[in-house]
Amino acid sequence: MEQNNVHIDYKDAYHEQVTINEKLVSKQQDLELQLAQLKKLVFGSRHEKFVGTEAQMAPTLFDIPLILELLEPTVVSYEKAGKQARPNHPGRNSFPENLRRVETVVNPTGIDLTLVKRIGESVTETLAYVPAELFVKKVIRPKYLDVATNSIHQALAPERCFERSNVDPSLIAQIIVEKFTDHLPLDRQIKRFARLGYPISDSTIGNWVAASAAYLKPLYEAHKQLVLDSGYLHADETIIKVMDSDKRNATHQGYFWVYQCSINKLVLFDYRTGRGREGPQSILKNYKGYLQTDGYIVYEDFDQNPDVIVFNCMAHARRKFSEALPNDKARAEHVLAEIQKLYAIERYLTDNNITGNDKLEYRKEQALPILKALGLWMQKAYSEVLPSSAIGKAIAYSLSRWDKLSLYATTDFLNIDNNPVENSIRPVAVGRKNYLFAGSHAAAQRSAIFYSLLATCKNYNVNPVDWMQDILTRIAGYPINKIQELLPQNWKPTQNI
Repeated sequence: MEQNNVHIDYKDAYHEQVTINEKLVSKQQDLELQLAQLKKLVFGSRHEKFVGTEAQMAPTLFDIPLILELLEPTVVSYEKAGKQARPNHPGRNSFPENLRRVETVVNPTGIDLTLVKRIGESVTETLAYVPAELFVKKVIRPKYLDVATNSIHQALAPERCFERSNVDPSLIAQIIVEKFTDHLPLDRQIKRFARLGYPISDSTIGNWVAASAAYLKPLYEAHKQLVLDSGYLHADETIIKVMDSDKRNATHQGYFWVYQCSINKLVLFDYRTGRGREGPQSILKNYKGYLQTDGYIVYEDFDQNPDVIVFNCMAHARRKFSEALPNDKARAEHVLAEIQKLYAIERYLTDNNITGNDKLEYRKEQALPILKALGLWMQKAYSEVLPSSAIGKAIAYSLSRWDKLSLYATTDFLNIDNNPVENSIRPVAVGRKNYLFAGSHAAAQRSAIFYSLLATCKNYNVNPVDWMQDILTRIAGYPINKIQELLPQNWKPTQNI
């Protein structure tokens, strides 16, 4: 009987098993990272704050007098300057003088006030509230007959935006601001109006909002042009669900593309039905200047445009390393500590109101060396990690964009990150949780008009209700060549506000 000789190459089998093990380890790390991210979403705070394990008791940058200590191999804190323990409560604050006072005098009983002398008083103030009120504004225009000439005289009717409706701009302004600034859906407002004694149908209130958007459209276009002429834009996008007219009870996922000039504090919302490159390509087709983005691939097309300089957001790079902490704590903490130094430099510049050429020189002296050293460190570290691991992906993301992430430090006006535009997007996220969806694509575009102008009101500390009421009162007859005078940053209220 002949015995078969089976030849086994143990060396090849060993290397094959090692490869399989590496893949399994990489997969396990990815799963652990996904689990950690899920736990963070469900249980953790979304506030991105990093304090290294070796620096939790270390002083912050703002506790030490010299910024030169940034270059020492220590980790600084993100806590704001001058933060102190809360002092003992001094008592309740007095109410502002501009609040109306309703006085009630309470005299003691059982005495004749004509026989006593008042020697003082004790005053107690409480904060009271009167529910919102619906009331009717009645405009009377008397007619007069001139007996001598037998002619009739009557004042002209005041100009109104809503000539075919019996609504006053003050009510519509309140409705719009409560929805797009205070996130109160229209159906909840309708219920409140019913409690106040006058039910308003959803179709009526919807028509009021649509008409208001139509009146504000020229103002929105003027605002858009100012944003696109600014020369420096942050760009980001966020979702908005829209009722699908083709499918019953179904929604379409649309997008608000948001552009912000942080220098001029102008915010522009542009609604698109999708997240493709058509959106930014269309609205930014004539744009010239800096464009700061989160690294989303559709913005890379602008690299081919000589008039646009695309650069990236350090906060997004930092987020990648925060997510990689469970995978490679040592390397991730090193990068986070270095990025933390960069943010400390920016806070120092802001707190000390350092601008212009002084700011540029400071960034060159303090930030650029950190950026250069960190870039070299990443080049070396990338060769030591698995590209498919979380830390490998984090390094690859930053390393491929390092020049674009470092560009801000070569100027005195660019931001280190895209946080200004992300802050402007947050009201949309809160609103989505309340009103859930827009009724149509047209309604979503109307929302873009309101969000743009009201966000700019917020940035300029303009009372949005007063502004909206005044604009809706005046805009119908306002000269189109002077429309920019009504923008929040240029607005001068009329005396009747």
